[in-house]
Amino acid sequence: MRTSLEPGDIGEIVRLHGTLYAEEYGLDRRFEAEVAQNLGKAVRGGFPREGEGVWLEEREGRLLGGIFLIRQSARIGRVRWFILTPEARGQGLGRRLLAELMQAARAYGYEHMWLETFSALEAAAHLYREAGFELRGSEESTRWGPEIVVQSYEARLGSSSTTAEASVS
Repeated sequence: MRTSLEPGDIGEIVRLHGTLYAEEYGLDRRFEAEVAQNLGKAVRGGFPREGEGVWLEEREGRLLGGIFLIRQSARIGRVRWFILTPEARGQGLGRRLLAELMQAARAYGYEHMWLETFSALEAAAHLYREAGFELRGSEESTRWGPEIVVQSYEARLGSSSTTAEASVS
């Protein structure tokens, strides 16, 4: 596992999101464009800054997946761009990446974590719930082509955070 971005990583993360989500869930090019825009904005803004991180898994020089921790505020972190190639799934890698991220979030002093996903990603949702996330909201959307149910998950890591604070994106 590697915890730094190297040349080509950003493009590969965007490509994996675009191709895998189109093949597996029928999402259109707007999804890939949104990932590219948001990840590019984070990197242009200085990612990874203090309180942020990336965990990437590769094999034989090929990126198999990764997960990003984004700082929303001094007390709130966000899980972003969690993806695994099909051959990397079912081996505990996703669980390990999420555990590393959550351990870092606690070390950075975050009291609250949140993420956005969609309902068809059942294996990911299982990992999120296992890590202490709870489903807080859902809405139907066609913003990426087919109708999907976009979901928001939140986890409390400390005692003084509130749901209202974490819901601000």
